[in-house]
Amino acid sequence: MVKILLTGAFGNVGTSTLNELIKMDHYIRCFDIPTKANKRKARRYKKHLDKVEICWGDLRNLSDLEHAVKGIEVVIHLAAIIPPLANIKPEFAEPINVGGTKNLILAMKKQQIPPKLIFSSSVATYGDVRHKGADYIIKVTDEFNPSSHDHYARHKIKCEEMIRSSDLIWTIFRFSAIMPIDQGVDPVMFDVPVDTPIEHTDTRDTGLAMARATTNDEVWGKTLHIAGGEKCRVTYEEFVGRLLEAMGIGRLPNTAFGKEPFHCGFMDTTESQRILQYQKHTFDDYVQDTKSRLAFARILAIICRPAVRSWLLKKSPHYKNHMKAMKAYLKPKRKSTRAKRSKQAKISAKTTKKPIQAKPRKTRN
Repeated sequence: MVKILLTGAFGNVGTSTLNELIKMDHYIRCFDIPTKANKRKARRYKKHLDKVEICWGDLRNLSDLEHAVKGIEVVIHLAAIIPPLANIKPEFAEPINVGGTKNLILAMKKQQIPPKLIFSSSVATYGDVRHKGADYIIKVTDEFNPSSHDHYARHKIKCEEMIRSSDLIWTIFRFSAIMPIDQGVDPVMFDVPVDTPIEHTDTRDTGLAMARATTNDEVWGKTLHIAGGEKCRVTYEEFVGRLLEAMGIGRLPNTAFGKEPFHCGFMDTTESQRILQYQKHTFDDYVQDTKSRLAFARILAIICRPAVRSWLLKKSPHYKNHMKAMKAYLKPKRKSTRAKRSKQAKISAKTTKKPIQAKPRKTRN
């Protein structure tokens, strides 16, 4: 049994990791903020009180982390503010993402025997890779190139640098796109260009990888990719299209999606898969899971499809801009056509000769 601190325990990957750690009979101290949603999730683990301890706290408070790391052998650090909030409010996210990681490192180093650290980084650090080709495979040796607006990616880069310069035993996992099992419709989906390569990773597979890493000596000191593998690689057009079909909504026009740089890409997972053997689910599995989970809602969506699609398209700023541009393009054309017809009518009226009326002859009486 390994004593593990799991930060962000009740998030998407956090719960998947927690479930796998419980199966492996480890002792897990769950660290997260005490929101209503997190407390509700925590109640599900009451039957595992012999293995699971709940530790509420805030990454910004060093004292909370000093308490959380006591007696711990391995820390799995998943807690973070993720996009879109991390990029909308970077001034709020950075003290948690970067400052929180700094506090965690300090708390760990204060221990008589510092625990090992597993850190979750992101494919976002590589930025937009579309210019490298549709089939390009990102390697861990590729340079960082975050998009100009991607504060989240910069947070992860700063954290990686801090971890490498610490005296801790560590491993860094850069995650690909990881959708939760209960993924719904999120307006951020419209910001991804349709030709973006996406390698989906099932959240359960990610949890399995994190759990197996805690007891595998090969991972330490390495930076590895966590992604779904060849059967999870699609373009974003295919990714979002098939999921919308599974929801009963149907594919949306490409004009609903943005064109600005966006991270994601196919990732080399040869080494991580060899060590951890975690790739169990395919993208087809995820689509089927979505269809099964939304069985009744899917029927309603099909029945009300025009209204649902209209509602959804209104959430896309890109589609709104497209429709405005179309209206602006067609409006002057209509005006010029009407003006042209009016001008032609005037010219026609001027050139048309009036019929000459014959004067009545005078007759002699």
